Amino acid sequence: MTPLDYDYLRRCLKERSGLVLSADKQYLVESRLLPVARKSGFSSLGDLVHALRSGHDDVLMTAVVEAMTTNESFFFRDKIPFDHFRTIMIPALLASRRTSRTIRIWCAAASTGQEPYSLAMSLKAMERDLVGWRVEILATDLSSEVLEKARQGLYSQFEVQRGLPIQLLLQHFTQIGELWQIAPELRAMVKFRQFNLLGDFSQFGLFDVVFCRNVLIYFDQQTKIDVLSRLSRVMMNDGYLVLGAAETVVGLVDSFKVVPDNRGLYTPNVRRPPAAATAAKPGPRLVAVNGAR
Repeated sequence: MTPLDYDYLRRCLKERSGLVLSADKQYLVESRLLPVARKSGFSSLGDLVHALRSGHDDVLMTAVVEAMTTNESFFFRDKIPFDHFRTIMIPALLASRRTSRTIRIWCAAASTGQEPYSLAMSLKAMERDLVGWRVEILATDLSSEVLEKARQGLYSQFEVQRGLPIQLLLQHFTQIGELWQIAPELRAMVKFRQFNLLGDFSQFGLFDVVFCRNVLIYFDQQTKIDVLSRLSRVMMNDGYLVLGAAETVVGLVDSFKVVPDNRGLYTPNVRRPPAAATAAKPGPRLVAVNGAR
């Protein structure tokens, strides 16, 4: 692959997904895209880039973008955000949503599903407090391939050993050969949808909780600012934003403020008129944690 080919791919990846690659990552691109080239019948990456430059193969471009997307995930990753979810976010929302009795959650970079299913397991443990409530979990990702795996809820022994307590494995999973599948009732609690974070968030309505972890680190500063600013506009005034351990809003936007003494947890700093919340578009129809409609 020539330097010009690499620069072209860098531009495409940034425009299509927000992913920013430095000049010294050509080896990474080559290692991830060679299998795509071979699968698509190209003898070299140069031929693949030539086909992309023609601009007529959206399927190929999608395959390139998905191959370059990092999909590292595991159950209850980093632990602290899920502790915050159980001890801070849900108790506060139960107190403030007594009238609507609805809580909407968005996992904005769901990968292969471990994060939204970790939230579903957390909610299942609190189901006595949620009787009569409608809790919606929307999980999105750029990659259709990882979303298909997430929908199936099938994980290897290695994957279930990463962060998942043994009691939750035995409680919520069934072994199928060498794989483990999460229970149907938990799969039903999560609605998976393909979505690019560079797209329009307003189609989803308003959320009480947004997990957007370990994805901003791949964006340049202006894209981070843009995504965070738009996230603030699809969140309830007293909602919660959860970022990854290496991510922050500080120095980027003033539309969120830090929740004191709680690393990675933020609340909107822009007050939305009450009418805006009631007039929001309804989100996708999802399943309540307790099965109620």
